[in-house]
Amino acid sequence: MSFDTKEFEGKMSKTIDSLRQNLNTVRAGKANPDVLSRVSVDYYGTPTPIAQMAAIQCPDPRTLVISPWDATTVKSIEKAILASDVGITPQNDGKVIRLAFPQPTEERRKELAKQVSKLCEDAKVAIRNLRRDANDKVKELKKNGELTEDDVKISDKKVQDLTDKFIKEIDAVGAEKNKEIMSI
Repeated sequence: MSFDTKEFEGKMSKTIDSLRQNLNTVRAGKANPDVLSRVSVDYYGTPTPIAQMAAIQCPDPRTLVISPWDATTVKSIEKAILASDVGITPQNDGKVIRLAFPQPTEERRKELAKQVSKLCEDAKVAIRNLRRDANDKVKELKKNGELTEDDVKISDKKVQDLTDKFIKEIDAVGAEKNKEIMSI
């Protein structure tokens, strides 16, 4: 009998998915509707994501246009964006809200690159914690007599290979985002 790594592989995949979502909210100078994913608007007493209240379009690489389905919510959407950490002042013409993404300065790009590195490092720590949990489970199975010494060595190698694979993927995702940030 050998140790099944499927459970831990699934958890590691979720860590990568979470990293990608977090990286999508990092403003890289390009207009990306995902920067609004964490912004909620008080809509009749219920916090509601902007994407559920309006069409979000990207007419050019530096502009987002938010067209609310209910024209009375334009002001509340504008307030929610101002109160959020998006860092862009919305322009409201009464019907739609425009977000103009400025070209980031070199200093701002370096800041964003640090933010990306931190998010990637947090994901690596999560992967390593999952590796530790998997290794602990293997030791527990050996202690209970369910695995032989050879099974433990095979299982440890499987877990380490899985960890290495996901760490490489995190590095690739981080490098891709940094390239996007540093491109002018």
